[in-house]
Amino acid sequence: MIRETLITSLSPEGVAHIAPMGVHVLDDGTLVILPFRPSTTLDNLSASRHAVVNYCDDVRIFAGCLTGRRDWPLLAAERVPGQRLAAALAHAELELIEIADDPTRPRLRYRVIHEANHAPFRGFNRAQSAVLETAILVSRLHMLPWHKIEAELAYLRIGLDKTAGPHELEAWGWLMEKIEAFRRAASAQGESA
Repeated sequence: MIRETLITSLSPEGVAHIAPMGVHVLDDGTLVILPFRPSTTLDNLSASRHAVVNYCDDVRIFAGCLTGRRDWPLLAAERVPGQRLAAALAHAELELIEIADDPTRPRLRYRVIHEANHAPFRGFNRAQSAVLETAILVSRLHMLPWHKIEAELAYLRIGLDKTAGPHELEAWGWLMEKIEAFRRAASAQGESA
């Protein structure tokens, strides 16, 4: 199973980094994180050997991280060196137990050291799910053909239009700005080639 989460990691200098990431939950209770190479998250996780997985329903944080808005309030982790999102409904503090190297996406397996719940999860509405799926799409713009991006967005817009509140609309707007900037850059590059 893969859970869409926000990973917080620390650089060797103690600078926190937030990144949206699907975390694989294994049958034995360990978690696997597969950050792409190169990435700040991979550098931090390799250096510190600890991570914090944040379970959050504020989709602005997912969209914000992919659109240059990474300044979200953090709190100290309880048992590992690191920080957690103040907006997290729950979090898990992790310790690295195994790395399987890969030239594209190393596989980092973690054991959970500590877990805490902070607020109830009341479920996602369709707009929140649409924003999450669009955030994943934005993280892969460079890998997908434009017709697939357009088709996905048209479908995801249906749920957004029916159920969005102010937070979802704000997050969607950020993602649309990012997609439009990517499209313009790709178009300009194609014209200059």
